Amino acid sequence: MENNEQFDICVIGAGPGGYVAAIHAGRTGAKVALVEKDYFGGTCLNVGCIPTKTLIASTEALHTAKHAGDFGIKIEGSIEADWEAIQGRKDNIVTRLRGGIGNLLKNANVEVIRGTAEFTSDSSIKVTYEQNEINLNSKKFIIATGSKPAIPGFIPRSSRVIDSTDLLAIQEIPKSLLVLGGGVIGCEFASLFAELGTQVTIVEMLPNILPEQDIDVSKQITREFKKRKVKIITGNALQDIKADESGVSGIAGKKAVSADYMLVSIGRSAMTDGLKPEEAGITVNERGFIPVNNKCETNIPNIYAIGDISGGIQLAHWASAMGLCAADNALGIETEYDDSLVPGCIFTAPEIGCVGVTQQYCEKNEIPIKVGKFPFSALGKAMAINEIAGFCKIIASAEDDRILGVHIIGPHATDLISEAVTAMSLGATAEEVGNAVHAHPTLGESMMEAAHAVHEKCIHMPVIKKN
Repeated sequence: MENNEQFDICVIGAGPGGYVAAIHAGRTGAKVALVEKDYFGGTCLNVGCIPTKTLIASTEALHTAKHAGDFGIKIEGSIEADWEAIQGRKDNIVTRLRGGIGNLLKNANVEVIRGTAEFTSDSSIKVTYEQNEINLNSKKFIIATGSKPAIPGFIPRSSRVIDSTDLLAIQEIPKSLLVLGGGVIGCEFASLFAELGTQVTIVEMLPNILPEQDIDVSKQITREFKKRKVKIITGNALQDIKADESGVSGIAGKKAVSADYMLVSIGRSAMTDGLKPEEAGITVNERGFIPVNNKCETNIPNIYAIGDISGGIQLAHWASAMGLCAADNALGIETEYDDSLVPGCIFTAPEIGCVGVTQQYCEKNEIPIKVGKFPFSALGKAMAINEIAGFCKIIASAEDDRILGVHIIGPHATDLISEAVTAMSLGATAEEVGNAVHAHPTLGESMMEAAHAVHEKCIHMPVIKKN
């Protein structure tokens, strides 16, 4: 490209927010540039969602093979994981998806510029790639630089102290793994490596793992982890951490813990390295994130920020939704986002899907509710596929029956939650969801049954007789 070329919109970062924004804007005929220093797809595709879910899919296949006898299938000989082949499959899928994004960008006439972006004003940036520098101007900018794993300074540095990116690329299956932080990332990796035979210990400072989930979900996943011999220590910080080239150790409460490796999964930090937002007058908060309004606008009217860098919900699908919102506004189409019904998906075993408020939130805020709950153990399809752990739980307003929250833990929960998102987006009541005919035999019947349970009309659960 020419030096100082003028664009209508310049997107910085090609993650699930950035590339979506660029394609959306490019398809309107706008002159769009996309600046990316590494690979298309950002954290999600390269070192996040897709790699982890691909590895988890391999462990699910391993689990099914190990339990083939439960289905009446005989498999002779040893069943074991080929870690090199598993990693190879993961890398192949990531590469194919990167290529797909590249083709979509080309189809949308987006000009891709390799390098690191640095603001020089509110209408220009400098892009550096290896020893080359170019300057470009744009009427509008969309910042989509994302986030990275955070490792606090009090944790000792060692090849045995790793973040999620390191763990995805590990060359061997660890014999033991200490997981610092029982949030989404920590629990997904704990579930993955426990299936591979790793002795996993989770240390979480708060009273429960997955503390932001509905309390019933948190309790259920705790039980399932313990069945898989995952050790869980909650309510205590990990102290006296020591690490060398042979392993990691520490004290949690009064318990000594040690492992070959320690995964640090206690949060993420903003990716603004080299961006120099201050040169454009952009406000950055004390944590390094860039605050925005519900139009994705920063304090500078022609500059937007989306996804993790905006300091809000750190989910790929939410970054994409913000990307569409920011692109529309940059194109002059006034659009506002609503983050009240963003679903959460956790790919543990069993899976977790959630949207809306939790029961403890309602109780804390004195919101009158009715709750319906249906176990997968009472569902024919769940029994057929030998996945009976978990439940579907619906929280409805006691005043107007409107659904306020849905929490699913069980087989394909991350797929099933989409029905709840649609229903809640349309303002559906529990009675309406229950009255909608659901196909049989399917896992989706759990939603119908839980909706009926809100009004104690669930056919496939016994009625508790009142004296």
